Amino acid sequence: MTKVQTDKFEQAVDRFTHWIGSVQSIILHTIIFIFSFVLVLWGVHLETILLVLTTLVSLEAIYLALFIQMTVNRNTKSLESVEEDIEEIERDIDLIERDVDEMEKDIDKIEQHDDAEHKSDDQMQETLTQIQSDLAKLAFRIESMKK
Repeated sequence: MTKVQTDKFEQAVDRFTHWIGSVQSIILHTIIFIFSFVLVLWGVHLETILLVLTTLVSLEAIYLALFIQMTVNRNTKSLESVEEDIEEIERDIDLIERDVDEMEKDIDKIEQHDDAEHKSDDQMQETLTQIQSDLAKLAFRIESMKK
């Protein structure tokens, strides 16, 4: 079976599985069951009706179980993909937290600089450059997370 055929088959299975869980399906099945037992009034033996009805219901149950399992398998794959995305986001958040910690340290350095008059302008420039670098890293990581 080609990929296109498989996709079309899976779409048909999805539509069928969705329809089976609908009110229309319940009504149709009820009508079929009632009609089956009404056949007794037209001379069909009850044993024959029960045999055919049991066979049909058993076959339907087998196919429904297969269709439902296909849907579960597909949903499981989708959830695995979401889990991978969540793990990647968690890693990015960890990196951002580290950057924030570095920025807090840099801010502390600046505050210490303001308190201590003996620090040189070169040290302040270096700290500001480090903050700019950290902010640039943070902005880059935030942009990559948005994608």
